[in-house]
Amino acid sequence: MNHLIGEFDCKLDTKGRMVLPAALKRQMPDVERAGLVINRGFERHLVIYTKGEWDKITAKLAKLNPYKAQNRKFIRDFTRGATELTLDSAGRVLLPKSLLEYGGIQAEIVLSCQFSKIEVWSKEAYNQLWEDDGDDDFAALAEEVMGTDHLTDDSHE
Repeated sequence: MNHLIGEFDCKLDTKGRMVLPAALKRQMPDVERAGLVINRGFERHLVIYTKGEWDKITAKLAKLNPYKAQNRKFIRDFTRGATELTLDSAGRVLLPKSLLEYGGIQAEIVLSCQFSKIEVWSKEAYNQLWEDDGDDDFAALAEEVMGTDHLTDDSHE
């Protein structure tokens, strides 16, 4: 699967359905056949995976030692609320009410693509992320995270 790119503002209808943006749908040509999976993110947001990507993640989880309490807890926490999503004839997906409540999501949302997943944020919470971080913080973070990597090509900034 190619890495997903883009950031999309969307709205939920009164039933909790969201139209999958056409530009995003084009990046996932098998989505109508294979479907999607949504679950809780590590922060107060949701994450959408293609079914194929979800299967890769759960295959890794299945290899964790079930006799370790921290492994069992992580698996429980990570998969809690995970739900398969299918597109209806209008290109909409129904987001589970319990997950919307977890993410504090009401009507306006932002879909933020992150390589092989799509983060789903309430618009208010997503905007708050950027208000809390300044450009100077991003530069320092980039140096800390990427500064010691030995990049193999000259295409980086």
